[in-house]
Amino acid sequence: MAARTEPQALTRRFEEEAVEALLAGYQPLPGVHDELVDAEGHVRPHWSSLLAALAEMGVDEVNRRFQATDRHLYRSGVFYRVYDDPNGGERPWPISHLPLVIDAREWRALERGLIQRAQMMEAVLADLYGPANLMRSGALPAAAVAGNPDFLRPMVGVDPHGGSFLKVYAADIGRGPDGRWWVLSDRTQSPSGAGYALENRLAIARALPDLARSLNVMRLAGYFQAMRVGLTKLDRSGEGRVGLLTPGPLNETYFEHAYLARYLGFVLLEGDDLTVRDNVVYVRTVAGLKRVDVLLRRLDADYADPMELNPRSQLGVPGLMQAIRSGGVAVANAIGAGVVEAPALMGFLPRIGAHVLGEEPILPNIATWWCGQEAERARVLDEFDDLVIAPAFQRPLPGVLDDGPVIGADLDPKQRAAVEAAIRTRGVDIVGQEAVRLSTTPVWRNGRLEPRPFILRIFVAAGENGWTVMPGGFCRVSDSLDARAVTMQSGGRSADVWVLDAAPVEPTTLLPSPDKVEIKRQTGPLPSRAADNFFWLGRYVERAEGTLRLLRTLAGRLSSTAEGGGASVAKLLDLLQAWGAAPDDVTRAKPVRHVLAAMSRRDLPGALPNLIEAARQTASVIRDRLSPDAWRTLADLSLMLAEPVPAASAEPDAYERTDRALRALAAFSGLASENMNRLAGWRFLDLGRRIERGIATCRFARTLGEAPTAGTLDVLLELCDSQITYRSRYVMVESRAPVLDLVLLDPVNPRSLAFQIDALVHHLDVLPGHLGDEPPPPEERLAARLAASMKAFDAAEFDDERLREVETQLMELSNDIAERYFIHRQPVDTPWDLMA
Repeated sequence: MAARTEPQALTRRFEEEAVEALLAGYQPLPGVHDELVDAEGHVRPHWSSLLAALAEMGVDEVNRRFQATDRHLYRSGVFYRVYDDPNGGERPWPISHLPLVIDAREWRALERGLIQRAQMMEAVLADLYGPANLMRSGALPAAAVAGNPDFLRPMVGVDPHGGSFLKVYAADIGRGPDGRWWVLSDRTQSPSGAGYALENRLAIARALPDLARSLNVMRLAGYFQAMRVGLTKLDRSGEGRVGLLTPGPLNETYFEHAYLARYLGFVLLEGDDLTVRDNVVYVRTVAGLKRVDVLLRRLDADYADPMELNPRSQLGVPGLMQAIRSGGVAVANAIGAGVVEAPALMGFLPRIGAHVLGEEPILPNIATWWCGQEAERARVLDEFDDLVIAPAFQRPLPGVLDDGPVIGADLDPKQRAAVEAAIRTRGVDIVGQEAVRLSTTPVWRNGRLEPRPFILRIFVAAGENGWTVMPGGFCRVSDSLDARAVTMQSGGRSADVWVLDAAPVEPTTLLPSPDKVEIKRQTGPLPSRAADNFFWLGRYVERAEGTLRLLRTLAGRLSSTAEGGGASVAKLLDLLQAWGAAPDDVTRAKPVRHVLAAMSRRDLPGALPNLIEAARQTASVIRDRLSPDAWRTLADLSLMLAEPVPAASAEPDAYERTDRALRALAAFSGLASENMNRLAGWRFLDLGRRIERGIATCRFARTLGEAPTAGTLDVLLELCDSQITYRSRYVMVESRAPVLDLVLLDPVNPRSLAFQIDALVHHLDVLPGHLGDEPPPPEERLAARLAASMKAFDAAEFDDERLREVETQLMELSNDIAERYFIHRQPVDTPWDLMA
């Protein structure tokens, strides 16, 4: 009798066969280190469990899960900006679905090396802006520092608040063919990527929910906890207000800024949000000036203060440097910390590190020769073809290295001659670096595994108890086999990083224990800039809704054979052209062209594409305060309007398109109504909507209700979404007085003019900043006068002149609100003002 095979052996054999099938066709690149398999083609031990799990799922299930990950990232609004993209630059976050796996023993060595390097960078910065012993002794050439645009003289002699220049350090590392990790570059200015690393972890956790836990993947929350504690400890006033200073929504990593601010509980701020008074930094809020004690800087230092640094900067805070010198604010990382990022310094760091730390560096950096020295310059010229030629101070050299680093051998004769001449004449601006062949990590492409080069960025935070290394990082994977194309701007992808521990990982979270959660019903003061954008988002969205209602009504009348349709169509066309949404040269013989133009053309100020784009741009500035669903509604609406309209079915298709777009905007309104807390942000959003709707109602009533003809009153009811209410109250025939009473004076009709004004009065009455013993401010007095006039008149008394007066007062109210609460203290033009 044949011996029976044990069930465990059968299972193990099945798993091995499944993994072999998964690896079929996987070809490591020659001459480089491969993270997945060793030189003999065997799977490295710390990858085996992940591969076995993928093999057990099967190709179809793995594809389904990774597609779900992509949908999650899209729905969450995770994006990055491509600067050279003519279509606006925002792209969905490109994730490489397989994580990079690192075992615990190797990680501990990396951790020690990175903490040591962070300490070295801190020591070098303290010396450069302090006693300058490194330059005095000749260990570091003065020209390599003084010639660096990131060496900021206003910081010389300044003792940074908290005693350290660096609160966050990051290093880009890569593994060479021999398996050793090398530091490719240092990040001390304002290291980016930590927020994306966290989002990558959350996204992959959705795809492989049980696997990370079973493999003992270390958690990232401990790093962010150390980072947050280290920053909040810098607060001197006791208010504990920490801001994240961002360049704004046009920055390539703005999503990360907003995401980190939300996750860490910081206030997202732009330079215009801040002002310096008596060497103290304050944020402008709708409730007045509020002190900010700590700024986590994501703005390049040169742009931080136009008074003392770059006078062309429109992103910084005038007077910030003086506040720093006086101890009025702590900035992390310190202004000027970017000086040690320069490749020019990398050639000196190994020797400097041994000098300032008293020990040899654990992690070596790539060999670098600064061409400001004669011997190094000669070596770079001799070995030109084998080296990477790069700017010494990270900024492109016009006419020489316009696009940054190049490999010498890749240059044509003309380019080579220009670079060699620059090395000889301006060597201080150029370095030569060893060309490193990066190791590869597996990626999932078309249902199979393929190797791709990668660079790993690891973050180190200065916390209360020393340096803490993020157990993971921001991994950028090339989409091609070219190791030089490992950037998000050039089409790379980002992968999660799994550091495997030998023991089960204890849960770590930034949230306090349930019994220590302090009850709060406020989210902190609302910055004036955010209030401004909420207000204008409400105006743009409501203006788009009014335009869509006008277009839908017009499209419906064009396909109608009802008697009197011609008169109402003529008035609707007049409204559309006065709206700035239709060209003047379109003949009345083909009015459907008005509808199509308003739906598609960008050269018309009131056309829908411009209104929706204005709403999207405004919403992008307050993206951290909007739900992903609300943001996607505006994005989907833009895509809907971009769909071509078939010429053969223009009228019915135009009606259907406007009807769908109105439902999309109704979804946005519903999200704002049901999901936003009734705090200041929501109130400013609703203030904008009420003002815009009130002005639109005045214009509709002036055009259609002053001297009504057959069908025009019905059109007015339709535009004001009041047909059902009118039919339930009155006979089927429209009469001027009842119609005007419903759309202008009825206090319980949510579309009426009186309802909008009552809502305005209520919002203004509860906004912050009111003092009971002072007279009401101008905007409250104006709103009160408007509300009183609504109650004082009956429908018959409203004529063109009266409605124009209400329009004007609503525009004045908009200016008064801006004057009191927003950053811009002068009256602003509204879309209605520009088109009146």
